[in-house]
Amino acid sequence: MKLVIAGATGLVGQEILKVLQEHKIKMDELIPVASEKSIGKIIKFDDDREFKICSFEEALSKNPDAAIFSAGKDVSLKWAPEFAKRKIKVIDNSSAWRMHKEIKLVVPEVNAEQLNQNDYIIANPNCSTIQLVVVLWPLHKIFGLKRIIISTYQSVSGSGYKGINQLFSERNNEVVENPSYPYQIDLNCIPHGGAFLENDYTEEEMKLVNESSKIMSIPDLKISGTVVRVPVIGGHSESVNIEFQKAPDIQEIKSILKSSPGIILEDNPRENEYPMPLNARGKDAVFVGRIRKDLSNENAVNLWIVADNLRKGAATNAVQILEYLLKTNLL
Repeated sequence: MKLVIAGATGLVGQEILKVLQEHKIKMDELIPVASEKSIGKIIKFDDDREFKICSFEEALSKNPDAAIFSAGKDVSLKWAPEFAKRKIKVIDNSSAWRMHKEIKLVVPEVNAEQLNQNDYIIANPNCSTIQLVVVLWPLHKIFGLKRIIISTYQSVSGSGYKGINQLFSERNNEVVENPSYPYQIDLNCIPHGGAFLENDYTEEEMKLVNESSKIMSIPDLKISGTVVRVPVIGGHSESVNIEFQKAPDIQEIKSILKSSPGIILEDNPRENEYPMPLNARGKDAVFVGRIRKDLSNENAVNLWIVADNLRKGAATNAVQILEYLLKTNLL
């Protein structure tokens, strides 16, 4: 297999390379693509293999089998169709194609079986959405989802190098060049993720609403979200209130989640065992804990979800889609 990694020098691109290596994906050739200033530089992969960064035009000339894009919406809108026209499978990490009617939005633990031979552009969801639906889906199959209220605590790595640089510059009392956020993020929380829309929700908040409904094929699911950026380097956390169609049993919920793929249950609060972003760093799983009944609603529960936003929230999910395509001979 010849595989293109578009955006290979970015935070997510670098994480994709790590995940590919850890998951032992066999490749005849890795074709890294990055911005013009990086063309010609060398990317090291699999310890001893070296590959030269090239342009999109050169990448296409190499006749790759698949591509993982992590180079932003505008790049994906321009180049993903060019790859698809040549029957090259594209897994896209940007927001470009997620809500396109004809494009599948995929979290393998939830809806990978929707994919077929004719899917040449496959959308990778937003990081916060991915970790949310991994937990919601197995519970929906038993109790039926009715309403979700979610507050996210999102790390600065979700804003790329720019967000991380702002946090450390502030922490070191340095001048912030080209800040990612409109206010200081160190020692602060900013209830602002993406641009504000006409309904006063942000883009990140509406992604939680729209993407979750599409992935789980529940068009009438009621979701309300608040996105908060916090001074954490990596790992997104979510406080989630879930109202079901029927009364849930807490022990059954724990049993379902413990046996569901991609989830690690950390729920022993009396021993101070619960998910935290510090412990999720560098791991592929979604962690869930603090599971308890909603005292105001007999059909609802509260829980806490944490995942590494660069791993399961981006790179790992994309690689898992690639693995599914390979396993099912769709590639």
